[in-house]
This record gives sequence, C-alpha cells and structure tokens, in this order.
Amino acid sequence: MELKATIDAVLKAFGLPPDGLAIERINAGHINRTYQVGQSHVLQRINKHVFRDPEILSENLRGASAYLKHNAPGYLFLHAIKTPKGDQLVYDGDGFPWRLFPYIKNTVTINEVGNARQAYAAARAFGLLARHLSGCDVSGFSEAIPRFHDLSWRYRQFEESLQKGTPERKALAGGLIDRYVGHRHLVGKYNDLVQSHRLVLRPTHNDTKINNVLFDRDSQEVVCVIDLDTLMPGYFIYDLGDMVRSFVSPSAEDETDISKIEVRKEIHQAILDGYLSEMGTVLTDGEKEATPLAGPLMTYMIGLRFLTDFLNGDVYYHTSYPRQNLHRAMHQLYLLEKLGQ
Repeated sequence: MELKATIDAVLKAFGLPPDGLAIERINAGHINRTYQVGQSHVLQRINKHVFRDPEILSENLRGASAYLKHNAPGYLFLHAIKTPKGDQLVYDGDGFPWRLFPYIKNTVTINEVGNARQAYAAARAFGLLARHLSGCDVSGFSEAIPRFHDLSWRYRQFEESLQKGTPERKALAGGLIDRYVGHRHLVGKYNDLVQSHRLVLRPTHNDTKINNVLFDRDSQEVVCVIDLDTLMPGYFIYDLGDMVRSFVSPSAEDETDISKIEVRKEIHQAILDGYLSEMGTVLTDGEKEATPLAGPLMTYMIGLRFLTDFLNGDVYYHTSYPRQNLHRAMHQLYLLEKLGQ
C-alpha cells in the first residue's frame, strides 16, 4: 500500500482525521519508522521482522504505564494512545503494526554526547526510569526480542556465522575474527554473573543511547526517556553498559581511524555518577561490584553482533556501504581494548 494512504488509514483507525495534517519522518532509525503528525502526535510503524510478536511490546508498555501511574504519578512516561476500540496497535494492509504517542513540543534529541553534563543528565534519566520500575513485578513483562543482550547466545551465533559465512567474507574479517575469539573470556565472566545470581532481573530499557532521551530545546534539561520498544526484563549492566559503549567515544560507530576512538574519562565518570545517583540505593552489593564490567561486556556483545551480521551477509543491520558492519565491529573492538578488556 502507498505510504500516504497507509498512514491516512492508520490515523483514521486512531480517530484522527488525516486531512490537513503534515506528516514528516523524524528519524532515520534502522528498525522502526517514526513520523511526526502535525504538532500533536508521533506515529510509529513497528518492524514486524525484528519484533516478531508486537503484542508483547504493547503488553510491556501497558504494564509499565499502569505501574507508574499508580506508584510514580508525577513521572513523565510516554503512554501509548489507544484507538476508540481500546487497542494500542493498528495493523496496516501489509501486516505492520502502528502505534501513536503524544508529541512533546519544544523538545529535541541529540545523536552524540558533547559534554559531561549531557552524559550525566541522560544517565540519570535512564537510572530514574529503572528506579521507578524496580519495584514492579518483572514476571509481568516478556522479552520483546528473545535473548536480546544474552552474551552467551550472541557468541554462539557468532560461532555459527563462522561456519556459514562465505570464504570471501571470512577472509576479509580474518584478523578481526581472531581478536574477537581472543576476548571470549568475557563470555565466561557474563555467565558467572548470571549463574551466580549476582545480577537481579528487572524491567530495563535495553537501548540506552543518547538519542533515546528527549531534551528541552531551551533549557537542555531532560524531559523524558523515549523509544520503549525494548522495555523488558534485563540486567542493569545492559543499560549502564550500553551507555558506556555509546557515550564515551566521540567517534562515529563505523569510524576506521583508530586515533579517533577514545574513552573520554570525564564522560565515563559522568555516566556512572548520573546512573548511580538514581540506582545506587537499588543495586545490590553484588551488582555494584559488577559495575566495571558493564561497559566491556556490552561493547563486546554489540561488536560480536556487527561481526556476525557481516559474516552472515548483512541481513540484520542497515548498511549504507559494503563493509560497514565490518568497520562497526572493528570500532567496537578498539573501544573494548581501550576500556581495558
């Protein structure tokens, strides 16, 4: 179905007359498609190939919304808007689910952490969400993407890609493959943390990049956390570690000039200070002891995923040039080593 006709039909299902509403895509995300609708709403098409059971997203969001309304009524949480029939999702003719959120005026997102103040504010925002949800019964949440951050599982997928990958791709990645294998001790550290029950399963955001926080355009203060597709059971190291991985270096994720890949110590400390300012009283002693491993574990896991996707023929991550996933994997490896692992 043609895009405008599809969006018009979806808006009508939500009870919004589409005539006269300006529709503008507001991000270039790799997974979902998001549009600003006039000055009042945000419409999102969920990628059914990534989220195989989109109803889980709806249920997780509904559960978090209900809990926060009762236990943190002053907290700004983006609740999904329901159709007149009471549904959170509307399916188009191609089977893609759509959902609608309120648009918060005078807000912006940023794609790169420019200073420690931004890092602290974003880390505190993610920590605040985690703290507010820490008392919520995690059994009421399901995995939107099964084993999403399970490092042991991701390593097995990497091993499978070594068997399935073409000789050409394995040759291109040869040295990098060896170096990733050389860091497999991190899989053992992850397994030990999980199996020893030093980590507590809680509702976590699971995609804590800086552009998943809304900032006020004028004051630059945090308004709220967004992109709640992966709000599901997880460990605190997923959220903290992904912030370390994606905040600390000023370089692009596919940067090949290794001199530009660095760990900005002031940013790293701001992440820890911001997150722990909210979660410090929630985390157990065992979790606090695991804090230094959060960044390395998530950096290694994401790097493995980039390398696995390259070996598999770039079937998961969007790429704009042939070796981009290979370059992304290289970047993560250099960052991992600069993190001391």
